[in-house]
Amino acid sequence: MRRRDSYLLLCVLGVGVFLAGLELMVTAVALPQILATMANWTDLREASWIINGYLLVYVVTMPLAGRLTDLWGARRLFLVALTVFTIGSLLAGLSQSLDQLIAARLVQAVGGGAIIPVATAAASHLFEGAARPRALGIIGALTFLGMAAGPFVGAAVLETVHPETALANIGVAGGPLVSTVSPAWRWVFYVNVPIGICALFIAWAASAGWDTRRQPARLDWPGAALFTAALAGILFGTTLIGNSDQVFGVPTTIAVGGLILGGIVAGLLAIWHGLHRPYPFLDPRLFADRVFSSAALISLLTGYGMATAIVGGAVFVDRVLYGGPEEQRVVLGAIAGAMAIGALASGFLARRVSLRLLTLVGLITSAGGLAWMSTWSPDASTTAFAASGAVFGIGFGLTVTPRSTAAIEAAGRAAYGAASATVTVARMIGMAVGMAALTAYGSTTITRVSNEIYGSGDAYKQYIPAYLRDRPIDDGLVAQALEQWAATKGAAILVDIFLVASAVTLIALVPAFMLRVRPGRGPADDPGDEAAEYREIAF
Repeated sequence: MRRRDSYLLLCVLGVGVFLAGLELMVTAVALPQILATMANWTDLREASWIINGYLLVYVVTMPLAGRLTDLWGARRLFLVALTVFTIGSLLAGLSQSLDQLIAARLVQAVGGGAIIPVATAAASHLFEGAARPRALGIIGALTFLGMAAGPFVGAAVLETVHPETALANIGVAGGPLVSTVSPAWRWVFYVNVPIGICALFIAWAASAGWDTRRQPARLDWPGAALFTAALAGILFGTTLIGNSDQVFGVPTTIAVGGLILGGIVAGLLAIWHGLHRPYPFLDPRLFADRVFSSAALISLLTGYGMATAIVGGAVFVDRVLYGGPEEQRVVLGAIAGAMAIGALASGFLARRVSLRLLTLVGLITSAGGLAWMSTWSPDASTTAFAASGAVFGIGFGLTVTPRSTAAIEAAGRAAYGAASATVTVARMIGMAVGMAALTAYGSTTITRVSNEIYGSGDAYKQYIPAYLRDRPIDDGLVAQALEQWAATKGAAILVDIFLVASAVTLIALVPAFMLRVRPGRGPADDPGDEAAEYREIAF
């Protein structure tokens, strides 16, 4: 392939991973507006699957995509993944109900989950020698830069796109056209469509006549099915904790216990199945190494904190501060931008500082940031919110390269691909579990507070000043007083959530002491070893 075409295709691959990274953060910004138009905060359990369903399918798709690259070749699979992601984005924008939106997000996740591993494999084949680590570094960095740009893109779309106003000015005030272009959150998904289509045409033209070598490979469909059942059961069961209604016609306690127990059983079967296959969906044999297990556990626990910081920050701005996209852009942008800076910095520092020390510093910093976030109150300044979020983001970013490097060096050259994928999957699982736990606690508390206010005709009076208690609940001053009380209550709820995430992050200090490998001293340090190259771009 000509050098010009190689760089052009690398740009297209970078656009793909940028969009995949962008999608998580941009959806977090749009989530409050989606809830306002399609549901309400008492439907939080169902609405949480807008994000959790995406994470679930994303996690399952990543390892499968790596194996499919061997069967189909990177070119074909990247084009398919980008097409599926673009179609999913279009369907998400067109969705007219919460169920339709969740289904569209699952389609989007199939494409997004395949883009990153396929783009990494394609970049590895496009460039050789000293150029390969730099190419892979671009792919890795653009994923985090996409996340950093998400709040800014989301806020810009929500603030500037008002199609219903433009249509009303020309006399169109209702009908299917208005319902497909408004409200503004639809364009958070629509924006991916033209970019995806342009990237598809460029990738198709630039990669004509080129592809990676196809090799015989078997997809572990039974392992993927067992892993999916395990993760789905645990996530769904966790989300339902505290629900007062029946589920599937049985009491919630029984349903929750059954789902979580079923998930655990499916997980054990997935481990047993993986031990008896040469190329399993996720290889449990990797966890026999103490360093690898520690790295994966750190990734899992920090993923929990990441989900709490991102989603909890978005909810705080919307429900406590009653802020709009501008405030969300500041707070979430500070978190994601600091994560990108920390991840890039960790790639350089890991050459000079021991992996254990760098991880410990990162964990303590991120836990401190979450503890600082737990002091948020309705009267605090936006600068304080952004500063505490940035502290968490820097700390999280500093842990990225050490845990990936330690896992790869522990696994060795023969398994560096599986090792890096497993650590990434562990982080995504931690994010999904964090989202499920936040949903369960938040939804249960919202339902209880709602019942306290509206449980009887005069129940609301105990939450408002005495001089307003002779007024009806729909009075403007009463509504304002209840909103102020709800904001204070919401802040107290999120304080607990941030403190739990901080404690979970501190637990990761224990496995961090197991990361004794120093860069340049691992089993993958032979000349020409691809794992040594991967260490350059582990973030």
